[in-house]
Amino acid sequence: MAQALADRFVEAFAEYLHREIRTEMWGYAADESLSEEDLLKIKYDGIRPAPGYPSQPDHTEKSTMWSAIKAKELAGMELSESLSMMPASSVSALVFAHPQSTYFAVGQIGKDQVTSYAERKKMEMSKMERWLSPILNYERD
Repeated sequence: MAQALADRFVEAFAEYLHREIRTEMWGYAADESLSEEDLLKIKYDGIRPAPGYPSQPDHTEKSTMWSAIKAKELAGMELSESLSMMPASSVSALVFAHPQSTYFAVGQIGKDQVTSYAERKKMEMSKMERWLSPILNYERD
């Protein structure tokens, strides 16, 4: 029960922080005045996709994010071998402010795409396939 409550608090804080970014920190939506219903319908400008979700299915990018922002050193947040965030009630996301940015889902991908992506990331093909397995349109060898 405590974990479920902590998860709700961290998600609520992420929403609050995203609002602060839009209205105060970056100020690109300084006059924003949305109802709870409009917030739930994502009527605000900008998005905050997170690794592992449909628009960013590659969890391995969390390692890049953690390194860039020094999450362990500055916030004590770590990643497990499976790239789960620790402590458990943690969130991460990229924030895009463009008014035309929208959420989307990466569809099924073919072996040629995975091969190209693995090469660009300098990652073994089998490891890349394991991380992207939910969106592969082929059976792994």
